[in-house]
Amino acid sequence: MEMLFLAVVLLVLLVVEVVLVVTVVVVVVVVVVVVVVVLVVVVDVIKEVVVVVVVKLVVVVVKVVAVKVVLVLVVEVVVVVIVLLLLFFCLCCFCSFSSS
Repeated sequence: MEMLFLAVVLLVLLVVEVVLVVTVVVVVVVVVVVVVVVLVVVVDVIKEVVVVVVVKLVVVVVKVVAVKVVLVLVVEVVVVVIVLLLLFFCLCCFCSFSSS
């Protein structure tokens, strides 16, 4: 019975991790869209020299954010894999205890 409870808890953790990954991806997409829209507006409003500086600044910021997002996603995927392995182990133990 304890193994079944642990399996349910691990399944809930898995769902939470998937929701976190989807949230991170959605936030990144929204940020990229906002940056692109701002750049389009900035290009229409100001001169070329300032646009070059702004574009370089945005590229640096996007690179830093992209690295952090990739690190977060890698950690989330590792956690999901660990939770899946634990869930599989718990279900195997539960099945072996049930059959004996």
